[in-house]
Amino acid sequence: MSMTVEQLVSEARQLPREKKTELFDRLLVEAFAQPDPEIDTAWRAETRRRIAEIESGQIKGVPGEQVMAELRQIAGL
Repeated sequence: MSMTVEQLVSEARQLPREKKTELFDRLLVEAFAQPDPEIDTAWRAETRRRIAEIESGQIKGVPGEQVMAELRQIAGL
């Protein structure tokens, strides 16, 4: 007899933190080990479009240091 999702969650809540982390990691790897072909194709097209915009001068990139500084400010770090 298989367990319901609620039963699985209830059991998982009783695990020690390190075992919960291991379970979570293993489930993520299993769920996302292979990219979704549609999403992969969409991201590939989006990446190419953005690179073309930068290379053509249509848009200007923002330096990573500036982006990180703005994120730290937003996060209050």
